[in-house]
Parts: sequence; C-alpha cells; structure tokens
Amino acid sequence: MGRHGWNSGARRWRLTALLGVGAAALALVLTLINTLPSSGGSQAGTTPDGDKVYGSPSVPAERPDPEVGWGFTHTQYSADEGDSTATARVEGDLSRQPLPQIQHIMGWGAGNPEPVKGRYDFDEMDSRVDFMRKSGGTPVITLCCAPDWMKGGKSGVGNTDWSQAALETAPDPAHFQDFANLAATVAKRYPDVRHFVVWNEFKGFWNDAEGRWDYEGYTKLYNLVYKALKKVDKDILVGGPYLVMDSLDPRQKENASTALKGPWGVMDQRVLDAFEYWNKNKAGADFVVVDGSSYTKDDDLLPDEFAATEKFTAVSRWVRERTGDLPLWWAEYYVEPADGNDDRKGWSEARRVAVQASGLIALARGGTTSAFYWNPEVKSGRSCAGCLWTPTDGADGGRPLPMLGLLSRFSEEFGPGTEFEAVSVAPDDRPNVRVLADDDIVLVVNTLDRQISAQVDGRRFDMKAYEVKWLKR
Repeated sequence: MGRHGWNSGARRWRLTALLGVGAAALALVLTLINTLPSSGGSQAGTTPDGDKVYGSPSVPAERPDPEVGWGFTHTQYSADEGDSTATARVEGDLSRQPLPQIQHIMGWGAGNPEPVKGRYDFDEMDSRVDFMRKSGGTPVITLCCAPDWMKGGKSGVGNTDWSQAALETAPDPAHFQDFANLAATVAKRYPDVRHFVVWNEFKGFWNDAEGRWDYEGYTKLYNLVYKALKKVDKDILVGGPYLVMDSLDPRQKENASTALKGPWGVMDQRVLDAFEYWNKNKAGADFVVVDGSSYTKDDDLLPDEFAATEKFTAVSRWVRERTGDLPLWWAEYYVEPADGNDDRKGWSEARRVAVQASGLIALARGGTTSAFYWNPEVKSGRSCAGCLWTPTDGADGGRPLPMLGLLSRFSEEFGPGTEFEAVSVAPDDRPNVRVLADDDIVLVVNTLDRQISAQVDGRRFDMKAYEVKWLKR
C-alpha cells in the first residue's frame, strides 16, 4: 500500500558524534567475534534478554480504558531526537494536553527488534517509548513489522532489507508463533504500554490466486498474538484488524459493495468481506481498528474535499453495527491525496486544517472514540506541511504548528465519553459550514476559500476563509 511514506533508510536519523578510528576498529572486531556460521548472522549489539523491563515505567494499577481519544502516530522522524531545546519544547507542549501516541515496533522510526532469533535490539524503540513517557500521552504500540528471518530473509545484524517490498511482507505462517512471541517480549519490556494494535493494513496478506485479502492468514496471526499478549497480562488491551477501508468510484461495478455507499463513493466489497471474517473468527478484541481515506482509490474527493469526509461517518457506523459495544479506533485517516512521492504538500495549511477538522467531526459523528493523525515529520528545515511541530534539528525547532493546535483542542474538548448535542445552523449557511457540539463548546468550520457570515447556535459572526472557530456555549 505504502500510502503513508514508509522509511527508506536502514536506520532512522540519529544525532550522535562520529566514532573515532579506534572505536570503529573495536566495533569491527566485536562484529567479527559475534558472527558465527551457526548463529544465523551477526549478533553484535543484541541481547538475549529483550523482555527485561526497560527504564522505570509507571504502570497504572487500574485496568486501562479501551477508549484513548484523539492522538497521533510517530513516523520516521520525531521529537525524541534532535536539539535538546527543541525536543524539550515539543515534550512541554504535549504534556500540557497529553495525546495518545502510536509507535510501530519495526520501521517508521524503529529498527529491527529481533535481527536474530532470540537476540534483540530495542535501542530505537526505547527512545520512542522514552519520549512517549516524558510527554505524558497514552502509549500505544503497533505490532508491525516482522524481522527478516520470519519472512524468508537473512538473519543477522546488518542484514535487514529495508526496501518497501520487504518491510511490507508478512511473516511466513511457520513463523506466526515466533511473531506472537516477539509481541509478548515487547509487552514485557514496556509494562506501562497497555494498548496493542496487531499488524498494519494487512500488509503482505493478499491472496493473489483468488484476488482478495488473505483474511484467514491474518486472523490466524492475530489470534496467536492476542493469546500471547493476554498470557503476559490479561488486562493488556488488544485490537485489530487495521484494514484499509478502501472506496471506489460510485460508477464502478467490479468489487463494489451494494450495501455501503454514498456520494463519497462505494466501498470495496473485498475489504468488507475481510472485516466480516475477522470479526466472526477473532479470538477476542478489546477495541476495533480500521484506517482509510476520505478519497477513493483513484484519489477522487467526491463530491468535494469536505463532503467526502462523510465517508468516515458511514464506515464508522457500519463497523459499530457489527462489533457492538467495542470502541472504534481509526489508526490512520487521510483527507488529502498524496503526490507521486507520497507527500501531501498541495494545500495551504488553512485548507488542510479545515478539512482535517471536518474529518474529525465526521469520525466523531460515526461513533469513533479514538483516532490517530499520521504525523509527517521531516528531518530538518523550516517548513513541514501538515506536521505537528517544526523539525527539531536546531534549537529554534520543535515549535507547534496549526495541526497540533487543532488536534490538541479537539482532544481536550471532545474526549471519550463526550455526549454530542444538536446545534442550530441557519438554512442558508448549512452548505458552507461543518459543526460539532457538546453542552459546553461548538466547533465550526468554514468550508469555503473566502470570508463568510454564518449563524450558528443562535449567533451570527464572520469567518475567514477556511477558518476553524471554537464557540463557548
């Protein structure tokens, strides 16, 4: 799939001093010592006790809540590295309004956690967990992706294939239990992490012969991981299936759902079939996870970028109808199509924030209680389209950007348990605004690229082009 720009580098950016010649020579000697013909590859820098508790975590005594709220996902670059002043600035901003945060165990900022069977390297994962702990957000771990030796690749430190095709390969069925064991190791290492998502977007689970998702294979992996995590601690919360809820052009007939469609498009029936199978055959789930975009697989925003977000409402309701009281998470949600480089830089920041706000409103209306913004941070520079903060490579970096303001405010006002209320909008203004309200606050979004006057909740006021306004009731 690769929509969200996976990490092409073998290791993510790290601001460390260069090794001296003597240290490099010593490292080479140690590597040679650790590389034995029978070891399956170099074990240099790894440890056999990956399940040893890392740091001094504060483990909540009460059972965790499966509804975590509105947060974000760490990607290749984040604020756990860079200039200390900049990283501290981000930590401080997030601490004032803690947001749930997701980190994957391999890729998107983390190295290969088990380069040799039974030998672990959690250095980069530790760094991300440290950041989540310091910034105060609920930590969530996505159990993806798999070490190379689990999927037909080479074992050993330095042998990881970081190509997109390799990273998006699922473990071989013979290694499903090994992956479940790795998941248990991760849970033991970070006992303060109580929420785990199994895999990412069905990566590698496609049945070429039948032209459909390999939902049997994914569900088998999911069930093994679920049982392994519950064996570590029955109070650990587990969710899946993290399917991409793809939609098609409404005129398309092949693979089109006859039951779930709207002006935004028609759902791909193959996705719905995969979800139904997992839902029926899962060993259990504490919350349900999906992801997807408001636009179609052809990147069409129908009938426009704001109205297209109504897909989130329709899909959320469809999922909730089939899973009962299980909380619904969107692990990723997208409202702006990417370019050929998987970048989203074509919109102004005001337009981007306005459409994102409309997307959050649509998710909440559909019964979603937790959703994660895919944060496209970059290594350096002064600008960063759609990012939550400026790059942290310099002392002046790590400054909050408009998307962080929206996400933080939405999280503060409309957290889990919010009871939404109807709000009046003048008939002539309804096509131009999106609104969401509880008994205390009203969120209003201007969907037009021009100033308007709108009457909402009994008050008339002016709004700038694409303005997002919060009204106290």
